[in-house]
Amino acid sequence: MSVSSSTPISSPCDLTQGGRTLRRSLRCHGIGLHSGQATNVQLHPLSPGQGRLLQRRDLPGSAPLTLSPEVVQPSPLCTQLAQGEVSAQTVEHLLAALAARGISDVLIDLDGPEVPILDGSARDWIEAIDAVGVTPCYCREAVPTPLPEPIWIQDGEAFVAALPAPQLRLSYGIDFAAAAIGQQWHTWTPVREDFAQEIAPARTFGLAHEVESLRSRGLIRGGCLDNALVCDGDHWLNPPLRFANEPVRHKILDLVGDLSLLGPIPVAHILAYKASHRLHVRLAQCLRSRGYA
Repeated sequence: MSVSSSTPISSPCDLTQGGRTLRRSLRCHGIGLHSGQATNVQLHPLSPGQGRLLQRRDLPGSAPLTLSPEVVQPSPLCTQLAQGEVSAQTVEHLLAALAARGISDVLIDLDGPEVPILDGSARDWIEAIDAVGVTPCYCREAVPTPLPEPIWIQDGEAFVAALPAPQLRLSYGIDFAAAAIGQQWHTWTPVREDFAQEIAPARTFGLAHEVESLRSRGLIRGGCLDNALVCDGDHWLNPPLRFANEPVRHKILDLVGDLSLLGPIPVAHILAYKASHRLHVRLAQCLRSRGYA
């Protein structure tokens, strides 16, 4: 990854607020996890109220896409956005980093179909954003509307829910037959624990026995041991892990990115078990339909 940067500036923020943009533009370059294509990304500041836009520089004349749950298109193993001619996949790690720094007005400028996977986490995105800095909050701090009743989205034994709570909290559970992963649960409370330290470094992961099948379907063409953890039964092919429960922390990272399509994330206890990008987005769509956006 290459990034234009200056002295790092710390810019922690509440995921439920937003109201910031970048101080300066930044650039990065990397390989798409699924497409295998090299892509250049530029992030540019926007004025208050312009929102979060995504444009494809390689599609001249196309209108920018406005980020929202409604522009998500079905895609295995990642979140893909599409509106008119413009589409982009694997946006979730970048979106999580933007949300964690409260950036609600930004132009994401790509010259290809997929956001680079970088090291498989959001750590490089957070470091790049902190390097250029973010503006102070330019809108009056709002009092988040409390969630009046639980919302559940279920598919078999997998589910994601938003439960009334006094502050934002995200809890996730996973259960894999592979012994190296097994059953894992993790809870992250943003106001108490730093995203950059606790969630952003967690990398995407996969199972060794699925690699060839996924590649035969045109997926993970850019995947390698430098940008994904690979589990082979009772061991990892590329240790060490950054956390003992790195896989479930990565699922929280994905959840933050997907829910950030709403803008600021509603104050609730978000609870997920064996969920997927599809279920995450269905919850975001349900919350938006009830006025939480």
